[in-house]
Amino acid sequence: MTEIASNATVAEPGRLRTLDAVRGVAVMSILLLNIIDFAMPGYAEIDPSYYGGAMGANWWEWAIAYVIGDAKFRGLFTMMFGASTILIADRALASGQRPAVVHYARMATLVAFGMVHAYLIWSGDILVLYALVGMIAFLGWRVRPRLLMTIGMLLLAFKLVDGLSAYRQIESLRIAVATGKADAAQRTDWRTFEREADPHRENIPNLLSGYRGSYADAFKVRLPETIFVQTVINRIAFIDTFALMLIGMALFRWGFFSGAWSRRAYWTAAAGVPLLWLCYVPLVDWLDATRWSQLTMISTEAIQLTLLRPWLSLGYAALVILFVQSDRLSWLADRFAATGRMAFSNYLGTSIVCTLIFNGYGLGWYGHLQRWQCLIVVAGLWVLMLAWSKPWLDRFVYGPFEWLWRSAARGRPQPFRRRAAVANVSQ
Repeated sequence: MTEIASNATVAEPGRLRTLDAVRGVAVMSILLLNIIDFAMPGYAEIDPSYYGGAMGANWWEWAIAYVIGDAKFRGLFTMMFGASTILIADRALASGQRPAVVHYARMATLVAFGMVHAYLIWSGDILVLYALVGMIAFLGWRVRPRLLMTIGMLLLAFKLVDGLSAYRQIESLRIAVATGKADAAQRTDWRTFEREADPHRENIPNLLSGYRGSYADAFKVRLPETIFVQTVINRIAFIDTFALMLIGMALFRWGFFSGAWSRRAYWTAAAGVPLLWLCYVPLVDWLDATRWSQLTMISTEAIQLTLLRPWLSLGYAALVILFVQSDRLSWLADRFAATGRMAFSNYLGTSIVCTLIFNGYGLGWYGHLQRWQCLIVVAGLWVLMLAWSKPWLDRFVYGPFEWLWRSAARGRPQPFRRRAAVANVSQ
């Protein structure tokens, strides 16, 4: 064992190259949407008229990002989280550990990492949500994949019906008020909806001042945003996040993410991608025509998150798996896989780098770039992720934050350097 090469993966046997590559593409691609929240007042992520430009190249940036990226790669990342839950539990059982102990220790420490990330670095954190949902999703570890898939699809169906019902109710309320047929209670309800749906453009100067100022200034404006995300946004996203985790667990059991399906099956999934993109065109037109009203978003979000996003996410995964299996540009596939193995470090590292680029205690670019210009930053960060992940893993067993997470979850420092890990195994 002492003669194993320094780049051997002794600490993490049985890595699935396709799974890692899909996770790598997912963690890179979610930056397409997150970059707007880093670069300017966050509501601009869903409403380009809020800030950053809604005409010309900026409109096209929003439309293309909405069709291709909005929630799809986060959905894929969520499925990957479910798949990893199964993989880690199976490995724990095979090594004589108690899967539940391993899993809940990981989730508890993930909550801690997420809280630090959310309150001290970036309010758009997803780690706390993933950890809380993951605590429940683990109950499906030994459940038959068909049942997991059924439950996941039923949850998405519930989300769709609930969203469309809410839209119908509020639209009826709007019509009643507009035609003068609303009673006092209906008028009160409509005013309440308008107040809650108001994007509060008057708060933009406060956000610009805060994020362009010192770290203390940024913390003051980040705090209420973080509380809102964790108490409102995460609650809204809980059901579809849970559903996608269960679907990811089922697909992992069926061998989808490990590349076990036939090439014909993967090509079938991939072929649906352009057709699903076309299905987004009416949603883009509707949002644009209504100037991204909250009422329209209630319906479009229900439709795209439940009827379109899951299948696009799987189509993207199929494309990555086909690329990895083709052995073309294998060096790039290796880079994607390394990026995926360090997804935790790349996710947190992106937040750190982006806040240093945009916030006032860094370069201070916050609010100065147009939407399309943010894509240049995204491209640079993609290159950075692909460039550093593989060389790092050639020397170390884990990414830096993966090592911290694993060490915290296990209550003791884990082997870090590859030769040290090999020596540890040989003993």
